[in-house]
Amino acid sequence: MDIRKVTSELSLKRKIDNGTGEQREAVISILADVEKRGDQALRAYTKKFDGALLEDFRVSEEEIKRAYEQIEESIVNIITEAAENIRDYHERMKSQSWIVTKPDGTMLGQQVTPLDAVGVYVPGGTAAYPSSVLMNVIPAQVAGVGRIVMTSPPNEKGELPAGVLVAANELGVDEIYKVGGAQAVGALAYGTETIAPVDKIVGPGNIFVALAKREVFGLVDIDAIAGPSEIVILADESAHPDEVAADLLSQAEHDRLASSILVTHSEELAYRVQKEVEQQLKTLPRRDIALASIENYGAIYVTESLEESVTVVNKLAPEHLEVVTKDPYNLLGQIRHAGAIFLGRYSSEPVGDYFAGPNHVLPTNGTAAFSSPLSVESFVKKSSIISYSEKALIENASKIAAFARLEGLEAHARAVESRFKSKGEN
Repeated sequence: MDIRKVTSELSLKRKIDNGTGEQREAVISILADVEKRGDQALRAYTKKFDGALLEDFRVSEEEIKRAYEQIEESIVNIITEAAENIRDYHERMKSQSWIVTKPDGTMLGQQVTPLDAVGVYVPGGTAAYPSSVLMNVIPAQVAGVGRIVMTSPPNEKGELPAGVLVAANELGVDEIYKVGGAQAVGALAYGTETIAPVDKIVGPGNIFVALAKREVFGLVDIDAIAGPSEIVILADESAHPDEVAADLLSQAEHDRLASSILVTHSEELAYRVQKEVEQQLKTLPRRDIALASIENYGAIYVTESLEESVTVVNKLAPEHLEVVTKDPYNLLGQIRHAGAIFLGRYSSEPVGDYFAGPNHVLPTNGTAAFSSPLSVESFVKKSSIISYSEKALIENASKIAAFARLEGLEAHARAVESRFKSKGEN
């Protein structure tokens, strides 16, 4: 893990993976096929890509029951407690509709309406992600979404991970389909004989899922095109090197493209953390992945002062930011750009990944400079309410008509003036 001085080129932004031309063409072909052939196409692609031949995509009650038999009760209790923490946090985000009445009788307001239907994509592969189920489903439920559909790629036996099924069942999600990849995105966007279409698709996936979400955006809404995970740790001499190294590696083991960065004005801490990372890598089960991440996207930046460290952090705009200093709360007001901010020694990043309550679906690749975590707001839409009174229109009609004519829109002007022709006004 290299120790570097800060440069003007410092940035977390990496080239977004838009896939190859061949990958994009494959995704477009799959989407078109799903739109045309529906379930028949889903079966073909599930067999081709997942090795499972399925007649019925929907997860049965029997499969849910078997999932509980594979998970220890203590783990089910942990999932339930995590869900309660996440729900409590998101309940505090709910926004209300409002109307204000002005003295002239005009009423203006905003109506907040939950989306009718949302699709949650849960990635498969070699790992299971029940935490992804919790983080995507719960804010949608709190928002009041009427129908929540979950899709996930099956294994060769046509099964989904037990942890994923248990998490979904604990939340009351009863529409779960064993479909993955671009074909799942197509099913959620266009609908098939079995899967009715949704209004928005959320959840992480591989490059084919990301490309498919990008293609269907506009027909449906999507959460974001997420990049590889990243962490930045802002630390001073009070930080414990072994803990800082462990937290850096907690992100590095995610993905070979993940980024783990320490920013500090303490040279001693920098060198000690560097040695700790090397030592801890030796016994890490996912060593090869973490090592590739650290070598290609890991770094330790040594600054001249704590103030410069804060400036560097704001420039990086990381997905996860840990502030491990003598007085982390004193720096909170100076942090402008970060997806999630973890304050103090005991706020290790995995606390947020699984249990604390805030959402772990966060802006990546420097986009925390202008975007926010997945939230209840992600699952509602807002309508403006306008009820103009006669008195208000009489007072403002000429102004509105003049504004319309300024833009060359005569019909707009006449539409307002037509209200008063019978009365000989205006």
